[in-house]
Amino acid sequence: MNVHLYTDGGSRGNPGPAASGAVVKTPEGEVLAEAMKYLGETTNNQAEYTAIIIGLEKARELGAKRVDVFLDSELATKQLNGEYKVKNPGIAQRFLEVKNLIHAFDRVTFTHVYRENNKEADALVNKCLDEQQC
Repeated sequence: MNVHLYTDGGSRGNPGPAASGAVVKTPEGEVLAEAMKYLGETTNNQAEYTAIIIGLEKARELGAKRVDVFLDSELATKQLNGEYKVKNPGIAQRFLEVKNLIHAFDRVTFTHVYRENNKEADALVNKCLDEQQC
């Protein structure tokens, strides 16, 4: 099964209260699953990576074999595609978690999208931040 995974993380302040959201869809756009997580105080970049982690875990639970990940973090996209090195220790652990999760799939791609093309994941982040529990 091929899926599209839309992820987003955000913090109100950097660092500040943070949350992550992920939406798993069919390539045709049907929503298969959603996940969100309140993270407490952390940075925006850490929240972005956590969103990828919870999204890949959800895709694995659904039995996906190929995952196309779409995210609005240019930094994370370039790091995961090998264009940038990961220098921040707070990001390095999450980066390794993502790399380990990738092995559960036949193929995973990472594509940067603009925020307006990632509205559902962004909405989950804001809902989670507003409720501070999810």
